[in-house]
Amino acid sequence: MRAQVLEAFNQPYTFTSSHPTPRTPQGHDVLIRVKAASYCHTDAVFASGQMQQGLPRIGSHEFSGTVEALGPEAEKVAQTKGIKKGDLVGVPGRAYGPCGDCAECTDNGGDLEGYGVWCPRAGNLGLTKDGGFQEFCLADVRQVARVPEQGELRAVEVAPLMCAGVTIWNALETAAQDIKSPSGDAGVDGKYVAIIGAGGGLGHLGVQFAAKLGWKVVAVDTTPAMEMLNEVISDLGEDGKQVTVVNALSDSVDAVKRKIFGEAASGREGEVGVDAVLILPESQAAFDFGMGVLKNHGTCVAVSFPKDGWRFKPGDLVFRHIRLVGVLTGRNHQLQAMVDFAAKNNVRAKIRTYPLEQLNRLVEDYHKGVGGKLVVDMDLEE
Repeated sequence: MRAQVLEAFNQPYTFTSSHPTPRTPQGHDVLIRVKAASYCHTDAVFASGQMQQGLPRIGSHEFSGTVEALGPEAEKVAQTKGIKKGDLVGVPGRAYGPCGDCAECTDNGGDLEGYGVWCPRAGNLGLTKDGGFQEFCLADVRQVARVPEQGELRAVEVAPLMCAGVTIWNALETAAQDIKSPSGDAGVDGKYVAIIGAGGGLGHLGVQFAAKLGWKVVAVDTTPAMEMLNEVISDLGEDGKQVTVVNALSDSVDAVKRKIFGEAASGREGEVGVDAVLILPESQAAFDFGMGVLKNHGTCVAVSFPKDGWRFKPGDLVFRHIRLVGVLTGRNHQLQAMVDFAAKNNVRAKIRTYPLEQLNRLVEDYHKGVGGKLVVDMDLEE
């Protein structure tokens, strides 16, 4: 079968048309005929050797495909999830073959019994196990998401949702945990969230999700991302009126707050700002901007993981009562809820597609800063 294999760090992928087909599904295995495989920032980090994991490896931890075969223990789970042979499913990287015994598997936040997304003994497709840059791939039936027939999500649109989509969805849910509406009920209607890096792969999905969930969105990025960001907002129609675009190169924190909230009363400056902020870029300037637009008692959700970390002011946490939390992907019930919401509400990633044979050109475009999500379409010919 066709596959792209990373054989050495900081080197191009090696294409082969004679890679061995995965073994017959066992246990909870499901054999996926890959239809589309998306490229993620973590793929680039892995390929650079920063994650200290072994090679050779077939990458991509966000992909989609059709169910070809099921292992003996997978049949019943598939029925429970409403999945059958031939169905289109989405496949995230986490978690392949969790142990079922550790704290992550037994206290798993509402996922299937014995299945923990963050099980330390599980495999991670595309990182510790082979992922989606191949024609067939084994996954755990418990990790895949059913794609609704309604909503007409295509395989190339499903793939980016499997990491970028579920991660930003989890970030928004985390941001909303401490939010209360004026009536005292939980809810985000009329509340403000700033998305720093709103024009990137995660960010442009986050803008769509947030606006359609009822947030007022402050979409922050720099000049190169503005064109795609404006396209996203235009596509939102009426929901686009919920979004205010900010260019971090020309708009200061104070100017943004005055523009959106007006002048703060003397001594009450901390009351002015957004309720939550999501930090997506790996830059100190992005982190500082996000903390700056956040009001007292707000929530800062860190999604990226810069190699050298961030500097933050302890006074922001202590005296301003800022809640600083991090998220990594999401649980599988969140994954399914996100896919269902995307299908129903027409949330789509801006994508650029490539045949499998041109994966290295995709990687070159990624490093050049080509916008949107870059996706291998297995049906494209070279």
